[in-house]
Amino acid sequence: MSTKKIDFEAMSFDDLWSLHEQISQILAVRITSEKRELERRLAVLNRSRGAIEGADSDNAPSYKANGKARRAYPRVLPKYRNPQTSETWSGRGKQPRWLVAAIKTGHRIEEFAINGTGASRGRRHRA
Repeated sequence: MSTKKIDFEAMSFDDLWSLHEQISQILAVRITSEKRELERRLAVLNRSRGAIEGADSDNAPSYKANGKARRAYPRVLPKYRNPQTSETWSGRGKQPRWLVAAIKTGHRIEEFAINGTGASRGRRHRA
């Protein structure tokens, strides 16, 4: 690189635009090469992690931050449905906004129960 200073204020618009395009091209090339290098390094790390764990990448379990495998949970069917938008809620976690708003306007949660399910029904046990 040359050490001479460039007076951008004295440059014409066309010269500045040309310089801008040159810088953009150089940056695009460097960003692409940096991205390729990072992807290569990531692939190496993933290969070494897979060899250590002995797990296939196709059916590998998801991992928490501490490195332990997460337990597989069964799918939870929805218990409540918004009749206006057909949004559903399983009854777990925070109540959705539509349900909170409906309860505040005087509705009861049982009014939104999907047929065949109910909040008061509890768990079914096999005989």
